[in-house]
Amino acid sequence: MIVYDSFWKTLKKKHISTYYLINTCKISSSTLTRLRRNLPVSTVTLNDLCRVLDCALSDIADYVPNEEDAKL
Repeated sequence: MIVYDSFWKTLKKKHISTYYLINTCKISSSTLTRLRRNLPVSTVTLNDLCRVLDCALSDIADYVPNEEDAKL
């Protein structure tokens, strides 16, 4: 499962608000909701976030195995 806890930590570390992302960077509020709920987002979105935050993908997302992944 991909989790976005790192994204929220990166925002806090860089002192960037969701208001800034929505209004200045044009990241949709629905995208932020998906990140908050650890729902899938596109690689294009991840690329945009890395560009906007000037960070690596690992600063946004992490893979954490769950029960469903173990069954594969």
